Amino acid sequence: MNGFVHSFESLGTLDGPGVRCVVFLQGCPLRCVYCHNPDTWDKTKGTVFSAEEVVRRVSRYRAYFGESGGITVSGGEPLLQAEFVTKIFRLCREAGIHTVLDTSGHGANAANLMPLLQETDMVLLDVKMTTEQDYAEKTGGSLRQAMDFLSLLERQRIPVWIRQVVVPGITDSQENLFRLADLLADKECVQKVEFLPFRKLCKEKYDQLQIPFPLDRVPETTDAFCEEYSNRFYELWASKKKKR
Repeated sequence: MNGFVHSFESLGTLDGPGVRCVVFLQGCPLRCVYCHNPDTWDKTKGTVFSAEEVVRRVSRYRAYFGESGGITVSGGEPLLQAEFVTKIFRLCREAGIHTVLDTSGHGANAANLMPLLQETDMVLLDVKMTTEQDYAEKTGGSLRQAMDFLSLLERQRIPVWIRQVVVPGITDSQENLFRLADLLADKECVQKVEFLPFRKLCKEKYDQLQIPFPLDRVPETTDAFCEEYSNRFYELWASKKKKR
């Protein structure tokens, strides 16, 4: 089984528990206005790897990630290559390597999804927006699809970390926090919610690809604001869960 790979990050600490080898796959069905990897959009521009080659490469770093870390497959959108990821994860689990899927919940059909989830130890789910209109306008995707995917993870009892990029003027409001807390209030599979600061380091990639960066004039989000925003969310979330 072969797939298209964009790149590898050998010792990542931001994409799941512990130290992780992160595999970025090529191809994405969404066009998020804040996307920091526009060079992953086109699936055909990746490097072809077999699942076995990917696992051999990941295994080189096993001494560093040990039992507390593992592999995270990200993108792009890994669900576009669900069968490829399934093979990678199956080989990893046979070798005792913890598997994490970093996804928006878009890109796979039901037939390909269930075999993949059976080999997945944890999911990082990017809930990009909290209204259907914003989701469609700012990403080209669907909030309903993301939440349907989360409901499936709940039924399968797969641990989930939710992620959201905090973009000034888009996802930095108190209303956004209320809506997100409502969406997650009854989801027992959600262990953690992470708010990531909007950054513009990707601007150079857009320039190289000769693509306008939609948020060029939007200021970056500070780490301090993200921390305060996160604290407010956890208070709201705890309150919502108590009322269920």
